[in-house]
Amino acid sequence: MDIVRNFINMNVIDNIFKIMAQKGIKQRTLADAMGIDESQISVMKRGNRDLKISEVENIASCLGVSITDLFTWPERYVPEQSAGGKGLTTPKVILQLELEDSDVKADVIKLAFGDRVLEIKNK
Repeated sequence: MDIVRNFINMNVIDNIFKIMAQKGIKQRTLADAMGIDESQISVMKRGNRDLKISEVENIASCLGVSITDLFTWPERYVPEQSAGGKGLTTPKVILQLELEDSDVKADVIKLAFGDRVLEIKNK
C-alpha cells in the first residue's frame, strides 16, 4: 500500500493545493472543511500526513470540484453528450495510471471511485 499512499501524496495532495491556489481558497477554509487544525494542512502539504479517505469528499466539496477532479486535475470530468445532443450518456471516466503492479492500480482506482467501478482494464 506504500505505492498507493505515495500516489495520493504526490498527486492528489499536489492537486488539492493547485486548486486552492487557483481558486484563492485559504488553508484555514480547507482545515475547517476537513475538521482538522490548520497546522495539519501544512503537514499534509509536506507529505508528512496521509490523506484519509473519509476526508476526500469534504475536500472536494470545499474546493467546488468532484472527487474525480482531485485525481485528474487539471483535466476535469465532463459527461459526454449523447448522439443527437439530447441529454447525457452514461457517465464515463478514463483514468490512466502507469503503475507496474495491477493490484496496486486496482486499489488506486477503487480508492478514487469506490464501489462505482464497473470495469477495470489491466493492460
